[in-house]
Amino acid sequence: MAKVVLENISKSFGKKEILKNINLEIKDGEFVVLVGASGCGKSTLLRMIAGLEVPTSGKIFIDDKMVNNVAPKDRDIAMVFQSYALYPHLSVKDNIALGLKVRNVAKCEINRRVSRAVEILKLEDYINSKPKELSGGQRQRVALARAIVREPKVFLMDEPLSNLDAKLRSQMRSEIKKLHNKLKTTFIYVTHDQTEALTMGDKIVVLNNGEIQQTDTAHNIYNHPSNVFVATFMGANPMNIAQADIKNEIMVLGNISLSLNSMPVVIKNKEQVLVGVRPEDIVPEGNPLYPFNLIKFSAKVIFEENLGAYKNVYFKIANSEFCATMSSQIPIEKEVKFSINPRDLHFFDVETKEPLYKTMNFSI
Repeated sequence: MAKVVLENISKSFGKKEILKNINLEIKDGEFVVLVGASGCGKSTLLRMIAGLEVPTSGKIFIDDKMVNNVAPKDRDIAMVFQSYALYPHLSVKDNIALGLKVRNVAKCEINRRVSRAVEILKLEDYINSKPKELSGGQRQRVALARAIVREPKVFLMDEPLSNLDAKLRSQMRSEIKKLHNKLKTTFIYVTHDQTEALTMGDKIVVLNNGEIQQTDTAHNIYNHPSNVFVATFMGANPMNIAQADIKNEIMVLGNISLSLNSMPVVIKNKEQVLVGVRPEDIVPEGNPLYPFNLIKFSAKVIFEENLGAYKNVYFKIANSEFCATMSSQIPIEKEVKFSINPRDLHFFDVETKEPLYKTMNFSI
């Protein structure tokens, strides 16, 4: 296992700055997920840790050793790419063992490592198969096994599940997390999929435009986002955000009004505020979970998405479109009564897009 530390890492291609002053510490045995939209710099950052890209400035440490000038093969890392990169003419066993053979590892040691990797990833029935005979999930397991046999200090994974269908992605998420639990090795995983990030990472690093927006646990990133970008990017459904007016310390948004005196919101001399609420926190009026002190309002449902176990229903408040996650049938193009617990609201500064509240642990 190894600790990975990035100090003031920046990367530019010509005049285009891809990463800006990245500082990050990844502990021994930690599963860290780098998540962000396409072009945010997450894969470039991973490639710099691997040694496939050179930082424009800053230092990279693996196990307290600066590796900026260390070749990839000497960094004791293993990388799993989006493409499986398997040799079609070789069997599963030979694909897994090839890297060890190139390094002239003893045959008995190769057999030991391959057998262990095959057992961990349940590939016993496929060791003599060729890649073309395998499903996408099986091929990805072979790619993982090829990395495991290296017995590296750090595993790097660059969107390894993006080529799989939804069901296989779900299965492989579990497989990779179980693999980490067995190996107890440092994993650094890149994805643009928020679900992967939230379900897999011990620690999540949210990137946007080459900068870290927040580094925290899944719980804190989802429930206490550091800014509007994190709030709207993380989650199966983004947080609803709308600009509300403030009049005499009363927040007004369409037909909704709320006194801010009882809310832990730091607002001084502001005429507007950004207010956010998760779709699952908007419930039908009269929901028994929230019997008291609710914000109650009516809105006309304009659209719905049926997702099987639940529905996303869309409506407007003032000029802002909101989404609510509902399990019950909601009539379209009719006025529906909704309610929100004030404790589920998030408040952000209009200019900085940063939170205005001190804490969300309060009672009304």
